[in-house]
Amino acid sequence: MRDRGKLVIWPAYLDLTNSRKDGRILSKKNSVKQPELNEIEKAAAKLGLNPEVEADKAYPKSWWKVSGRVLVDNNGPKTVIAKQISQGIKQMREK
Repeated sequence: MRDRGKLVIWPAYLDLTNSRKDGRILSKKNSVKQPELNEIEKAAAKLGLNPEVEADKAYPKSWWKVSGRVLVDNNGPKTVIAKQISQGIKQMREK
């Protein structure tokens, strides 16, 4: 059963190496290279989005590759939240 009030953030949404056809929803300048679940979780936690990691899930467009996903609170449009998470990952990587 789906969690109401939650958005699904797949690593493919934020991955600079993916094309839009492969699932990236952000522009290349706002994307990060190969984001990991723990990075997405930490960035979402800093934003106060109550992340829940589901590591055993596979992105539907690449069903053969188990990449996991992160469920976050639905506080706005998915692209805006994904962009904020991506910026958080960039800040973490700079340190």
